[in-house]
Amino acid sequence: MIVHRRSSAVATLAIVCLAAVGLSAQQPGPVVSAEVESIIHPVSAEFMIEVMSRADASNARLVVFTLRTPGGLLDSTRQIVTHMLAAKTPVVMFVAPSGSRAASAGFVLMIAADIAAMAPGTHIGAAHPVAGNGQSMDETTSKKAGEDAAAYVRTLASKRNRNSELAEQAVIQSKAFTEDESLNAKPPLIDLIATDIPDLLKKLDGRSVTRFDGSSVTLHTASAPVTTVAMTLRQRILSAVAHPNIAYILMSLGMLGLTIELWSPGAILPGVVGGLSLLLAFFALQVLPVNYTGLLLMLFGLTLLALEIKVTSYGLLTIGGVLSLIFGSMMLIDSPAPELQLSVSLVVSVVLGFTAIAVFLVRLALKSQRTPPVTGVEGMLNEIGDALAPIQPGQPGTVLVHGEVWRAISHGHIARGDRVRVAHVDGLTLTVRKE
Repeated sequence: MIVHRRSSAVATLAIVCLAAVGLSAQQPGPVVSAEVESIIHPVSAEFMIEVMSRADASNARLVVFTLRTPGGLLDSTRQIVTHMLAAKTPVVMFVAPSGSRAASAGFVLMIAADIAAMAPGTHIGAAHPVAGNGQSMDETTSKKAGEDAAAYVRTLASKRNRNSELAEQAVIQSKAFTEDESLNAKPPLIDLIATDIPDLLKKLDGRSVTRFDGSSVTLHTASAPVTTVAMTLRQRILSAVAHPNIAYILMSLGMLGLTIELWSPGAILPGVVGGLSLLLAFFALQVLPVNYTGLLLMLFGLTLLALEIKVTSYGLLTIGGVLSLIFGSMMLIDSPAPELQLSVSLVVSVVLGFTAIAVFLVRLALKSQRTPPVTGVEGMLNEIGDALAPIQPGQPGTVLVHGEVWRAISHGHIARGDRVRVAHVDGLTLTVRKE
C-alpha cells in the first residue's frame, strides 16, 4: 500500500514536471534584435544566420535586423534569404535610423523578409548586379545577370504579396524608392513605417503575418523583452577588414613590408607583418569590387620605387612609381557607391608616405655609394701623414700614416716633419707629395 502511494506520488510529480516543461516550451521568448551595418559579405551572412538560428532555438517571438548597407555579394545574400525562408521565427528587416538605406543586396533582403519596415527619411532599391570586380559587364552578360536577379526578386515579391513590378524595376533599371513611395505603392513594397524599434514593436503587436510556406502567425510584441545580439570579436574584426579604406591600408602595409624585407633580407619583422597584412587584404578584396588594373598599377609603382635604389635614374623611376601608385589607388575600388570608394585623403597620405620612404632609402643608397673607402689600398689614397725622415727624388724615406710607418718616395723634396698626402700605393711603398 505504501509502495502504491509512493508510485502514485512519483507519477504525479512526473506529470507536473512534464506539464511545466511543456508550458515552458510553449511560452514565447523575447524579440531578438541585431544591427547589420556593413557590406553584405560572408561575414555578415554568417552573423545573420547565427542570429536567426539563435532565435529559433530560444523560441523567440521575432527577429529584427536593423539594416544599413550599400549592398554586397549576391551569393551571401542568397544564403541569408535561404535561411530566412526556412526559419521558424518571423524575420523583420528594418531600415533605420533616418538617413539610412538598404541598396542592392539589402533591397533583396527587404523583399524576402516576413516584414519589411523603414524609418522616415530612408530609401531602398538600386539593385542592378555588377561584376565581381566592380567593372561594367558587356551587354550580354549584364542582361543575363539582370534577368536572373530580376526573376529572383519577382518570385520573392510575389510570394510576400509585394509589388513585383517595382522590385523588377529596382533590378533592371536600378530604381530606388523612399519610404513613402515604398509604402504607398499598389501593392506596397514594404509593410510599415516606424521611427525606431519600440515604435516598430508597438505597431507590429497583434499583426498577422503570412510566412513563406503559407502558414499564418499572430505577433505579440507590445510588452516583449528585447534581446540584443552583437557580432563576435572575430566577426567584428573580419567585417572591419572588409572596409575599402582598411583593406587599402592593409594592402599598402603588406606591400611595403615585403619590399623592405627584399631590400634588407633577414629583417624578418617587415616580412611577417607584410605577409599577414596582405593575407587580410586579400580576404577583403574577395568581398570588395576590385579593379585589377588599379591593383597592377600599384604593384608596378612599388616595383619602380624599389628599382630606384639599384638603378641611377635621377628621380625618373621615383616619379613614375608615385604616379603609378596614385592612379592605381584611385582605380583600385570601382564602385559608384560612396561607402565603397577610397578616401582621397587616405590615398594621398599613403602615397606621400611611400614616396618619403623611397626617397629616404634612395638617399641612403647614394650616400653609401659616395662614401670613400676606409680600408685597403683605396682607403690609403689622399690620406694625410707626417714625414719621419727626409725624402729626396730617388731616395726613399719613411712616413707615418694611419699610425703606421710606411716606406715612401716622392718626386719632390720633403723635409722631416712635413705634412704629406698619399698619392699612390704600390705594395708597401707609398708615393707621397708635400701637403
